Amino acid sequence: MILVAKECSFSIDVNGYNPLFKFSQGFEKIFLNNFNKMKHTGIAIVCIGTDRSTGDSLGPLVGYKLRTFPYRDKENIKVYGTLENHVHAKNLNETINQISLEFEAPYIIAIDACLGRPERVGYITVGTGPVLPGAGVNKNLPEIGDMHIKGIVNVGGFMEYLVLQNTRLNLVMKMADIISAGIRYVILRNISKTVGCMSES
Repeated sequence: MILVAKECSFSIDVNGYNPLFKFSQGFEKIFLNNFNKMKHTGIAIVCIGTDRSTGDSLGPLVGYKLRTFPYRDKENIKVYGTLENHVHAKNLNETINQISLEFEAPYIIAIDACLGRPERVGYITVGTGPVLPGAGVNKNLPEIGDMHIKGIVNVGGFMEYLVLQNTRLNLVMKMADIISAGIRYVILRNISKTVGCMSES
C-alpha cells in the first residue's frame, strides 16, 4: 500500500511489494495534477548528486538511465545531471541559470538522495514543491523543483559525509532503477505520440 503523508506527497518502500507499480502510479498522479502543457514549455529533470559518494550517487544514476530514451510528440524534455556531468553544490546555480535560458516556463522535476530515520531508509518520497539540496549535510543551496523525488539512502543525524560514503550501492541502484523506469513510463504514457529522443544537458 502507498503510504500517503498528505494529499500532495507519498512514499513507497523499495523493498516492499511491487514498488515500481506503486511509484509509477503515485508519480503519475502528482505529475498530471501539476504539469500543464499549455503553461509549461518543457520538462527539466534535474538529477542532483555525485558519483564520488555512493550515497549521493542516486541523482546521477537516474540521470544516466534517463539521458536518452524514446519519447513521442517531440516534447522539449531535458535531463541535467548524469554520471558524466554532475549537478552538485558547486554548479547548481549555474544549472538553474542554464535551465532559465533554455526554457521559457519549465516544469522541473528534482531528484536527490537524502538521509533519514532508520525505519525510513529504503523509502522513496515524491511530492509537489522543491527539494533543498545539501540540507542533510548542512549546505545552504537554492531550492529547486516544481515536484521532487527523494530517496532515503541511509541514516541521518551523525557524521553525514561518512554515512553517505558507506551507503550500500545495492540500495541506491534499486532506487535508481525504480525512479528512472517510473518516470520513463509516465512520460511515454502521457506525453508521446511520435518517436523522438530525450536530450542531455
